[in-house]
Amino acid sequence: MPATKGGDSAEAIILNFINEQNRPLNVQIVADTLQKHGIKKTAAQKILDSFAESGKISFKEYGKQKIYLAKQDQFEIPSKEELESMKADIAKLQESLAAEKKIVAGLETEVRSAESSLTLDQINDRMKIVSDEISSMESRITQLRAGTVLVTAEERNKVETDYNKKTGLWRKRKRMFKDLWDMITESMPKNQSELKEEVGIETDDDLGIDISKYCSYKFKKAKLR
Repeated sequence: MPATKGGDSAEAIILNFINEQNRPLNVQIVADTLQKHGIKKTAAQKILDSFAESGKISFKEYGKQKIYLAKQDQFEIPSKEELESMKADIAKLQESLAAEKKIVAGLETEVRSAESSLTLDQINDRMKIVSDEISSMESRITQLRAGTVLVTAEERNKVETDYNKKTGLWRKRKRMFKDLWDMITESMPKNQSELKEEVGIETDDDLGIDISKYCSYKFKKAKLR
């Protein structure tokens, strides 16, 4: 077998990988993990089968798939004391990991907070906008206190025309809905309130809105500039 990208033979790389992992592996996992070394799936399959036949690794067949595993007799079996020591070390590491995760979470919160905060330039820009708005409002207040009406005759007429047009449409559509609703529910035995609730309909009356208050509104005459 030719040398891989790193210079080591594919056999050595695959055998080391099997032993280091020490868990059940199939050829796809081996090929996917070691493709960075230039090892293809076909080559990996041949090497794994060769290792299995020569007894360098163990394997099991499950239907058409082969599962490979490192030979367990090459590993030292830890004593009971060593296992207890390992468990204690794992518990300490888990505690350290939890503490580190807590620190990381805190740092991430600080980063998000910093990212959402405004920079000095952004604050200055906002202050300028707000300052301009305050100046504009103060100017309008001064004019209003002096008795100046800040609406032209054309603006007032336009608002009044738009208002009358929209209330007229409101009246028309209210009447159209009532006619259709009466026609639909005329022969229905079901309670109309229950039916409206079922289909999600809310009328002006349901909301306590009196259209006549809006349609009869008269614009007050005012001294215009």
